[in-house]
Amino acid sequence: MIVGMITERDNELLTRVGPGTPMGELQRRYWHPIAGIDELEGRWTKRVRLLGEDLVLFKDRTGTLGLIGEFCPHRRASMAYGIPTEDGLRCPYHGWKFDEHGTCLEMPNEPAGSTFHTKVRLPGYPVQVLGGMVFAYLGPQPAPLLPRYDGFVDDDAVRMIGQTVVPCNWLQIMENSLDPVHTEWLHGHLQEFVEEQQGNHYAISRKHLKIDFAEFEYGIYKRRLLEGSTEDSDDWKVGHPVVFPDILAVGSGGGDLWTMYAYQMRVPMDDTHTLHLWYTAYLPPRGMRVPQHLLDRVRVYDVPYLDEHGEPLLDLIDAQDIIAWITQGPIAQRHLERLGTTDVGVIKYRDMLKREMAKVQAGGDPMGTIRDPAKNERISFPLERNKAHFTDGFTSLLRRAQARYSPIADELIALFDAYDEESLLEKVSLR
Repeated sequence: MIVGMITERDNELLTRVGPGTPMGELQRRYWHPIAGIDELEGRWTKRVRLLGEDLVLFKDRTGTLGLIGEFCPHRRASMAYGIPTEDGLRCPYHGWKFDEHGTCLEMPNEPAGSTFHTKVRLPGYPVQVLGGMVFAYLGPQPAPLLPRYDGFVDDDAVRMIGQTVVPCNWLQIMENSLDPVHTEWLHGHLQEFVEEQQGNHYAISRKHLKIDFAEFEYGIYKRRLLEGSTEDSDDWKVGHPVVFPDILAVGSGGGDLWTMYAYQMRVPMDDTHTLHLWYTAYLPPRGMRVPQHLLDRVRVYDVPYLDEHGEPLLDLIDAQDIIAWITQGPIAQRHLERLGTTDVGVIKYRDMLKREMAKVQAGGDPMGTIRDPAKNERISFPLERNKAHFTDGFTSLLRRAQARYSPIADELIALFDAYDEESLLEKVSLR
């Protein structure tokens, strides 16, 4: 056992994200993904729950996006059923109109010359679209720049967004990403046991010989050395980052044949619910012809973690994680934990959260916030390209992970299966 357990008070500090809480104030210094722009195709509004606030994302008739408080200050009817105008959204109950900033523009039934509308407003927050994703910022102005991570800005990428709402606190999801050894068991031995019960022989688990964590400008790099690998392996030499405060960037298999940028984004809706987003960008091999419709639209799809009987989909990598998170309870009782030597990354991350909360309380910017445009043209993170757990190929990865629920999964598989790999290798050797 190692030092690192925390008190109930510390746990409250780390997990509560509502307005005015220390963690909530830290989270409000970052842009958060709230929807795929594709979700507003054929509709005008979407309910959003973010950092304990009920909001409505909408587009007006010019296409301008806004994010405002859900409940009209008149009689508290929901703006989610509002009527779009050229410059805002009208409450469906009595027609009060608000713009994207939450400013009340009009009260149709008030007397002529009334200035009552100037005394009423809704919360209104800035939004931006990048790579098919809508981001929101709930913090103080001036807002930092929306980070331009490589997978969101690279040209000619096929992008898609998986989503699910996980009924637990955001922190136990993020701490999973600072725990490399869980992969050996949750996605290794458990997967083997699932296969055994189906009469299959399946061996994937590999013992962790070493793990390592290194802080960098945007978070923490996580590295592992697995049994049967050398210290020249990408898993140990490169690893992949946890981007502060709540993104995991994952490496890929496939070597030089294809490139995948995969971001698992854990958005705190409130203290006991997290919007989990899988944002994946595939850069096809040089010379592969990709149908234009795959490039023009970033599709959003739901990812289940239970089957039709309410039982966990334990043959799905992502469902294995989700079940582990949920079974810790709505908010994990960390004061009851007994941490071991492999939990050094979890402890490092908790200490980092406390340090950055203190920085915000002192009036400073927390780590990873960007205000210099020159640093934000394209932010790239080194990622392992031959991730040991993914070396069984592109098709296998899509079928084992959440991407299998994407509406374009079969088309992507067919696209890669049809590609002449020998021709590609010849091209690579000539570069």
